[in-house]
Amino acid sequence: MLDDSPAFLRERFARLTDFSWQGYRAYEPCQISAAVLVPLLLRPSGTQVLLTRRTDHLHHHAGQISFPGGQMEAEDASLSMTALREAREEVGLQPDEVELMGCLPDFGTPSGFRITPVVGLLAPSVRLEPDPFEVAEIFEVPLKFLAEHRNYQHHRIRLPKGERQVQAVPYAGRFIWGATAGILYMLADFLSAGH
Repeated sequence: MLDDSPAFLRERFARLTDFSWQGYRAYEPCQISAAVLVPLLLRPSGTQVLLTRRTDHLHHHAGQISFPGGQMEAEDASLSMTALREAREEVGLQPDEVELMGCLPDFGTPSGFRITPVVGLLAPSVRLEPDPFEVAEIFEVPLKFLAEHRNYQHHRIRLPKGERQVQAVPYAGRFIWGATAGILYMLADFLSAGH
């Protein structure tokens, strides 16, 4: 079983540069740069991964489960800053409330995005205020559950550029899939590497 303590996570992320992942890569050389924040919330009962469900009226990915994130803007000094800006806009998370741990390898999507997953630790006292236009709900999933590969399903979907394997992970009546589940699967690979 995964050690989800802050000490283990800090030690593990100190070795992030040793991790390479052969999962999804960009479909084309020039994709749109984007970033998501993968928030790890330190609870007394164990570390939780913070996720959002997008509102049903949005034009893109309506109702889907996601991380706070979006496209890099001109004012963003880095992709880490993109993730922090988007998290502030979507869930009211202040940048100084995030202990940045590092960036997992980029994750390419068929919709033309190259997503950089930025992992950050959040104190249990953090206060969140979701933007009601974008975020229908914020919820938590135990990191120990998401770190277990056996909890994932593997599906093949047809796309204009061919088939693609996608991960999905059902949890408490929710169905996490697509890029969000793929990034979580990569995080599980990273946390289990060397064990």
